[in-house]
Amino acid sequence: MPASSSPVTAAPPAHAMQPGLVVLILSLLLGIQPVTTDLYLPALPALTDGFKAPMAQAQLTLSALLLAFGVSQLLWGPLSDRFGRRPILLLGLAAYTLAAAGSALAASMELLIAWRTVQGAAMGAAVMGARAVVRDLYAPETGARVMSKGLSGLGLMACISPPLGGLVSDLLGWRAALLLLALFGATALTVVALRFQETVQRRNPDALRPGTLVRTWAGIVRHPTFLAYTLLATASYSVLFTFLAASSFIFIKVLGMGKTAYGFAMFSSAFAYLAGTFLCRRLLPRFGVRRSVAIAGAISLTGGSLIGGFALAGWHSVATILVPFWLVMLAHGVHQPCSQSGAVGPFPQAAGAASALNGFSMMLAAFGVGGWLGTRFDGTVFPLTNGIWFFSVLIAAVAWTLVQKFGEPGHAQR
Repeated sequence: MPASSSPVTAAPPAHAMQPGLVVLILSLLLGIQPVTTDLYLPALPALTDGFKAPMAQAQLTLSALLLAFGVSQLLWGPLSDRFGRRPILLLGLAAYTLAAAGSALAASMELLIAWRTVQGAAMGAAVMGARAVVRDLYAPETGARVMSKGLSGLGLMACISPPLGGLVSDLLGWRAALLLLALFGATALTVVALRFQETVQRRNPDALRPGTLVRTWAGIVRHPTFLAYTLLATASYSVLFTFLAASSFIFIKVLGMGKTAYGFAMFSSAFAYLAGTFLCRRLLPRFGVRRSVAIAGAISLTGGSLIGGFALAGWHSVATILVPFWLVMLAHGVHQPCSQSGAVGPFPQAAGAASALNGFSMMLAAFGVGGWLGTRFDGTVFPLTNGIWFFSVLIAAVAWTLVQKFGEPGHAQR
């Protein structure tokens, strides 16, 4: 790649941090995403009613955040290849904390959307940085196992966030739930400032030059391994986002669930995801990345088809959606570490740019799903169930075809 032929600047050794510290930092950086989305979801209907805003506008507090999250990574990635991971992480986490406080104090839905957009852009530095750090420190298959440990931390935070958000929203109001995000951001910022050591051993001073950037991006998006794993990551995240964006309205307003109960329903799905990350670490040594992904694809398809089939049969309840969705989330815990590590694996000298493009693809799809859902709510469960079913079929198709053909994670571009 062009990045590998450029002059470089030395950085501190990449092995200075202990493995346990690396996993803790990865958990905080990756966990910032579910904390930002899941913790406020139980408060979303109350927030919408409080501002007397239409549902489509309320969806922008989530979809605009995720679009900014995806687009910002296209800048954060090359910046981190040029200047290193540490300064970008510190800048992003500081901006995130400030934007989270602004969201909690917003006086209108328009201001809330604006602050959430800034928050999403800042969040991009943290998540992109985490993926790039894994590639800095580990070879692809080992990176998938380490990523699964970091995503176990993410899963734990995803378990805690919805019930905590529901409880705080019920007791103290939706603003208090959003204020908790500022506290999380300040905590992550403190840990990174005090304990994180630079992982980029060779910085690329040409990473931000337009010609180099275009050539780097072109090389990445043409690579079949990147495309296979990015499509898998995008389909897998889309099924999760469909649930995140629609379930609070479907469960609370259509099926009559309470906010605190909804928080615990979200806890159960996050726990299934957490179990999936442990399953991933059991599958990888025995079957390798591609066969593990194929097994998880079958689980995704089973769960999604049960949800869609129950809805078509007229069985509309929380249980007929949530219980099969646990299977989808179990598989999600395998797909995400394998796809995120696999997509970045071929690009050791441009891990930031590859991570950014992978993240951008997921968030662009999420923005499209959010926009579609915002216009499809009709007082039934079908926008949720049909969306999950569609993406579960897509996951299986990618896992059984493109990943099997092109998904050799150890193939690095020279």
